[in-house]
Amino acid sequence: MFTISFTAFRSTIHVFSFFLILIFSGVLSDSVNSVPVVNDSLTYLWPLPTEFTSGNETLSVDPRLSLAGAGNGGNSTIVRAAFDRYKRIIFKHTNRFSSFSLLRGIKPVYDITTLRIVVNSEIEELQLGVDESYTFSSLSDDNLVFVAGKHCLWRTKGFGDIWTVPFLTLLFFWDFQTFSQLCTFDYSSKSVLVYQAPWYIQDKPRFSYRGLLLDTSRHYLPVDVIKQIIDSMSYAKLNVLHWHVIDEQSFPIEIPSYPNLWRGSYTKWERYTVEDAIEIVNYAKLRGTFLALDLNLLSFWDLFPDYIYALWAGINIMAEVDVPGHAESWGKGYPDLWPSSSCREPLDVSKNYTFDVISGMLTDMREIFPFELFHLGGDEVNTDCWNTTPHVKEWLQDKNLTTKEAYQYFVLRAQQIALSKNWTPVNWEETFNTFAENLHPRTVVHNWLGPGVCPKAVAKGFRCIFSNQGVWYLDHLDVPWHEFYTAEPLEGIDDSSQQKLVLGGEVCMWAETADTSNVQQTIWPRAAAAAERLWSSKEAISSGNINETALPRLHYFRCLLNRRGVQAAPLTNKLARTPPIGPGSCYIQ
Repeated sequence: MFTISFTAFRSTIHVFSFFLILIFSGVLSDSVNSVPVVNDSLTYLWPLPTEFTSGNETLSVDPRLSLAGAGNGGNSTIVRAAFDRYKRIIFKHTNRFSSFSLLRGIKPVYDITTLRIVVNSEIEELQLGVDESYTFSSLSDDNLVFVAGKHCLWRTKGFGDIWTVPFLTLLFFWDFQTFSQLCTFDYSSKSVLVYQAPWYIQDKPRFSYRGLLLDTSRHYLPVDVIKQIIDSMSYAKLNVLHWHVIDEQSFPIEIPSYPNLWRGSYTKWERYTVEDAIEIVNYAKLRGTFLALDLNLLSFWDLFPDYIYALWAGINIMAEVDVPGHAESWGKGYPDLWPSSSCREPLDVSKNYTFDVISGMLTDMREIFPFELFHLGGDEVNTDCWNTTPHVKEWLQDKNLTTKEAYQYFVLRAQQIALSKNWTPVNWEETFNTFAENLHPRTVVHNWLGPGVCPKAVAKGFRCIFSNQGVWYLDHLDVPWHEFYTAEPLEGIDDSSQQKLVLGGEVCMWAETADTSNVQQTIWPRAAAAAERLWSSKEAISSGNINETALPRLHYFRCLLNRRGVQAAPLTNKLARTPPIGPGSCYIQ
């Protein structure tokens, strides 16, 4: 019997969420067509772990894999349901019975038969910067395996001598997404195998914020499609979905306090109920990543030997309400929000009613979105028509404000509303570029217009998210994978204390030309190139020729996505999301 043990130290509900173990081929299958040869010098894991070694053993996984739960939440219905779900996924080829199974006539013996879950905490709150770490231990008959620091140790049940363990179980960093890439369905034996064991992987993310913006205002995306995108994010270890749910074109989400707002949706069939939004948030919580705890900082002997100490980071949803611009759709339900019928945005700055609506909206949304960050937009605000609308012009004169100052007034008042709801406001960079000295100090500056903003923001003590449109806008179809891959969020920031203020980055899927028919092809695989930049250490992925060190692995990951049902487009076509140009293997397109 072979047992894998792990303890989720921070979250019951998320303990198995990124254990989406679909089959990842360690060796390419034979084909009548010529297929590329795997480069044995490369490790076909994406994103690349910080530190890893492998061996030459092969382990088999029992399709009757059982679950042994312990701790505060190890036997929870959520953990059990997650286990059952992922078990169906990993053994999708082996669970099907056929008469040919009888012909083999050999009862196999498996190396891995039991997963032991020890959940020491029932805390379910996920926030930015949570200590995303864990260690791994396993049981094999009477032997107990530990991983501490850079050593995997084998101890007898009586805690006697210590040896190096020659098995897979030395995964110091037990990320099930990584494990899923180490598992492969062997078509000859029709079993799930782990090649090149023992694996030793010590890993942690370079940045705490690894995001994908999804725009559902320019084209509506059904809930199931959003869930599929969330699943695909977990495969690449992205951990924040920035939901740009509304904009000037449509207002598809239900706001109970102001029920007429979603009259701004395209049609009555293209809407999200409160229940839909809650379902998406909860679904995202169950997809996520475990990360490594550096035990060099701890005493190995202080650890209780039968436990793994783990912390969990699921996928958070950061919603956006973009004000005062990008809000024309609001007035379809409440025309008083428009300064006039000919001045439909920015929203009317002169009325307290405008801010009452924003406050009511954020109060309702706070019940849906528990993540600590909330995006307030603030970009591309053209205030010209405020000066030509009589009552707004009069208000400006009474307040002795220019339109630029009124823009600042609006943004800061919206920030105060968000802060009163215990949210940290995020604003697009125009707010920083225009009135940095007056932004609330907790503001997170979201770069998009070009390079050089994050260095300026962190120099003033603000935190920053990197999304330079020249390299990380997915709707820019002419930006190739290698520009996504080589973009550097810390470019121009040399001071270590300022580097810590860069939360991470985000690739942006603006939807003017993307809907259900092509959104996944537009996101993947280029988003994965940025995901490795955000996850892996800079040193690990910045040496050598990326066409030799990264491109083959990214081809491989794109095919993994395809096998998991993600419509990831060919990688090296001149324009993104274009189809294959002819017959051939997935692994070279």
